[in-house]
Amino acid sequence: MQFDTYFRACSYAMIGGGVLALALAGGLGPALALVFAGVLVVSWRLEATRWQLSQRAAMFVVLAALPVFYVDWKLHAVSPGLAGRMLAGVAALAHFTLLLSSIKLFQVKADRDWLFLYLISFFQVLLAAGLSLSPVFLASLGLYVFCALLAVVCFELRRAGRGAPPSESRLLVANDPKFLWRKGDRRPRKARALARLPAAALCLFALIAALALPVFFLAPRAGDSAWAMAGGAASTGYVGFSDRVTLGELGRLNESNQLVMRVRVEGPPGARRQSPRWRGVALDYFDGRRWYQSSNERRPVPADENNLFALGTTEDLRRLTTQTFFVEPIDTPVLFAAPRAVAVQGALAFLRRDAEDGLASRPHTQERVTYTVYSDTVEPEPARLRADRRPYPQAPTSNLRGHVGKYLLWPDTFDARVAELAQRVVKESGARNRYDTARAIEAHLGANAYGGAYAYSLQMRASGSDPLADFLFNVRTGHCEYFSTAMAVMLRTLGIPTRVVNGFQSGEYNAAADAYVVRQADAHSWVEVYFPETDAWVTFDPTPVAGRPAGTSGDGLGGQLQRYADALELFWIQYVVTYDRQGQQTLARTMRDGLRSYRVALASYLARLRMQLPGWEGASPEGGPLLGLVTSPLVVAPLALGLAGLLVWRGKLFRLWPARRARRGGVAAAAVVEFYGRMTKALAAKGLARREHETPLEFAQAVGTPEVLAITDAYHRVRYGGRGLTAAESSSVEEWLRRIEGES
Repeated sequence: MQFDTYFRACSYAMIGGGVLALALAGGLGPALALVFAGVLVVSWRLEATRWQLSQRAAMFVVLAALPVFYVDWKLHAVSPGLAGRMLAGVAALAHFTLLLSSIKLFQVKADRDWLFLYLISFFQVLLAAGLSLSPVFLASLGLYVFCALLAVVCFELRRAGRGAPPSESRLLVANDPKFLWRKGDRRPRKARALARLPAAALCLFALIAALALPVFFLAPRAGDSAWAMAGGAASTGYVGFSDRVTLGELGRLNESNQLVMRVRVEGPPGARRQSPRWRGVALDYFDGRRWYQSSNERRPVPADENNLFALGTTEDLRRLTTQTFFVEPIDTPVLFAAPRAVAVQGALAFLRRDAEDGLASRPHTQERVTYTVYSDTVEPEPARLRADRRPYPQAPTSNLRGHVGKYLLWPDTFDARVAELAQRVVKESGARNRYDTARAIEAHLGANAYGGAYAYSLQMRASGSDPLADFLFNVRTGHCEYFSTAMAVMLRTLGIPTRVVNGFQSGEYNAAADAYVVRQADAHSWVEVYFPETDAWVTFDPTPVAGRPAGTSGDGLGGQLQRYADALELFWIQYVVTYDRQGQQTLARTMRDGLRSYRVALASYLARLRMQLPGWEGASPEGGPLLGLVTSPLVVAPLALGLAGLLVWRGKLFRLWPARRARRGGVAAAAVVEFYGRMTKALAAKGLARREHETPLEFAQAVGTPEVLAITDAYHRVRYGGRGLTAAESSSVEEWLRRIEGES
């Protein structure tokens, strides 16, 4: 292969890479991409032949193509809306760049023409960056950058070799136009030089990536790309999250497996095993066919400088479950969250809270939304709920926003058999309190029913003027909305306040992404029951477990590949598309916590090592003949001298000596008690200084807080018990310290 052919191949690869990136981003259709691939093949075959266009003829064709570009722009400009017109302009620009590249490829090319082709391909990649929100763009960008580096290096070698005399450019492979690279070549040195060009381009690529990554993580992105925000298609069909829902609407959502959102959950042990539900909107008024929100109140929630919207408080921070939502473009302003949200954090334009604790922000039909919710997911114990005999309050409380009476209403046109059925179920179950009554009706609908079993179906079979009665006594088949409505109304006839909640089930847990993948088929409806003693709304779900549909990525190899693709896309969304200042802070906090945990674990290991050394120093032949032989000076001294000589010969003695001296000089001992010193310093700042005559245990008992007692116990185990802290214990100690320091 001649060098000029090698140069053309690299240049064509760069030009094709730009078009490929644009096609993968959706800026070009598959047909146009294939046509341009044909242009590349034909122009390659016509290179250096008389069929190539002259530069003057090529300029004339470019000028003649300008009206075509104008017509193309006008044809696309009829698209409705601003978003459609913006995308029309992008499509027209993409077509024009394709036309310019094709004309330039067919002409006789000077250096400036190659540079012009390079610039066009770079512009195409910029267009693709504005259109793409997919990790596939990252692969196409990497391929393009590698090809571009190789093409530019070859271009410079070719230009320098052509302009320099042979005596001054013998190291340039471009200086030899007859250079061949084939089997049996008698000039292997130049062949190896040409073969090293891809390696040089790869090294440049790695260097650029290494220099760009710190800037990438230090410079936050504001959000999705402008083109995607302007014209990306929103997910359609999400009709279950408005303030009025007709029976049967939510069932249509379950027929689609379209992606809605991904949720990453962090929290107390077992948080994932609780199968959390993602609460959307709660509805309190039922007219027999539709659920409404009787109040139009939407209170704005202020945000602090860290984009944190405070919604309430919790008894213990350890009860909080952290959920990070990555929501696809959908046609609802509702923000989803696990029940009892305490705070929301995210780059949201605003946050409003309704009377039923539903959250909403501005609609995001053209962009993804990322936010974090902190929820107190711990519900009161069943024993405490069973003992709840307190009368219902007559005034609003922290969790009961309106008068309790609105949660006890049922339709005017009401079938009396519903109330009779509720009373019969309670009587047969023997329930004597509100909690057992709710569980009895939940079990009645979700398991074996009176006179037969209720079945789950996505088909809306119940009809007539009273679809609820038709469901309960005739068809006995329906989807989750019918089951939740039946339970809510039956409890209301018994004087127990209820409301219906529409949202999503937890979804499919993807271990590769460490997140739940929630699809449209996971749309769900359930019931919340109010208990006055704890002022809490408690979740009940009467839908049969076997009938609850769930979205899935499938089984087998295809499903596994889909889960890995979801994990890659989630990484792309979190650290590329929506990586903002909050993401920077989270990354910095994670690194800091990791370093602290490592430091505490290392200190514990050094403490154990130091405590074991005296045992070896005091060893004697009394431990047995083998131990006496191993610890004998006659054996140890030659081994030590030999090891020292080996280390000196290898030049490592002086590097190991400071670390050895640090271990034996007490540095580790100081590090072991560092966490205890931090605790006493924080307590002293609060006026709780330890007296000289007090032991650590006496001081901890005098303070009396669980964190101080736990840290003191850990200090005793490490300092006097000869034990080290595990990684989990180190993390717990760090958490306790942060609480004490935060309170001070």
